[in-house]
Parts: sequence; C-alpha cells; structure tokens
Amino acid sequence: MPVLVGYLLLFVVVGVGFILIHLLIGKLIRPSRMDAEKAAIYECGEPTVGSSWVQFDLRYYVVALLFVIFDVEVAFFFPWAVVFGHTNTIARGQPDGKDTAALTLAKEELLGNAKADVTPETARAAKQFGLLAFVDIVVFFGVLLVGFAYLWRRGDLTWVRSTAAERLAESAENGASAQGRARTLVGAGS
Repeated sequence: MPVLVGYLLLFVVVGVGFILIHLLIGKLIRPSRMDAEKAAIYECGEPTVGSSWVQFDLRYYVVALLFVIFDVEVAFFFPWAVVFGHTNTIARGQPDGKDTAALTLAKEELLGNAKADVTPETARAAKQFGLLAFVDIVVFFGVLLVGFAYLWRRGDLTWVRSTAAERLAESAENGASAQGRARTLVGAGS
C-alpha cells in the first residue's frame, strides 16, 4: 500500500512539474507586446456587430442537455442489453445438450462457470431476471419520455422561433401596425 501511494505521489509531482515547467518556459519565450489590435475583441476573425451584452436564448442549452441525456441513455442501455441477452440465452438453454458459443459465454459471465449445466431452475431464474431487466428498462425509458413530454408541453423544445417573429406577434397584440415596421436581421444585434 505505501508503495502505491508513493507511485501516486510521484505521478502527481511529475505531472504538476511538467505543467509548471512548460508554462514557465512559455512565459519566458513568448513576446509580450500589447497593442490595440491585440486587445480588440473578436469572434471567428469577424468584426463584432452590436453589443456583446445580449440575452442569450437558454433554449439552446436545453437542446444540448437533451443530447447529453440521450448519450447517457445509450451508455445505460449497453450493459442492460448485455445482461438481458445473456439471461435470455441461459433461459433458452440448449435442448440437445450441446453448448453454443453464446451459451458458453453467458454461463461464464452470469454463472461464473462455463462448464455449469443449465438446470430447469436456473433457466427459470434467468427468465425471471430477464423479465425484471426488461421491466426495469421500460420504467427507465418511460420516465425519460415523461420528462421529454413535459419539456415539449412547456415549450422548451420549440427553440427555433425567431426574435423578429416574436416581436411581430407582440406588436400585433399591442394593436400596433406591423406593416410599417422596418425588417431587421435576426441575431444582428442592435
């Protein structure tokens, strides 16, 4: 145990030292002449248009979070699918007594012994476990769908609305004439 702690400390010290040495070398070598062009704010090499202090639409973050949720869902589906497949393989068994490669792998993974016989009791338990795994994933997926339905109903997923269309709708509600208004570019700032 003390040897492992020593190795971990050595790894941390070497890692931190590596970072600090390279930062120090960069500080000593790079030129540090500041001018107005260097201090200017830029984005993608284009000159800025409008103020940078605009309210960003948070619905973009909701879409990003939905993407992360789908990624996590796929990460949870994989181990479930492996266990579900192994339990169904064991539950089916092999009626002629010869093991297939899939059955041998399933017995090794779930029973811990590739040479073990699949008894009717083991097959019944595997079938029940497979059913439990199926119900588990259905509940997991159902909760996920309820959450998505809530976001959909609340309007968080309709993020493609333009600001100009919202302004026109507001002006129509206020009784103002929308025909005389000048058209503006969406996202151009002002």
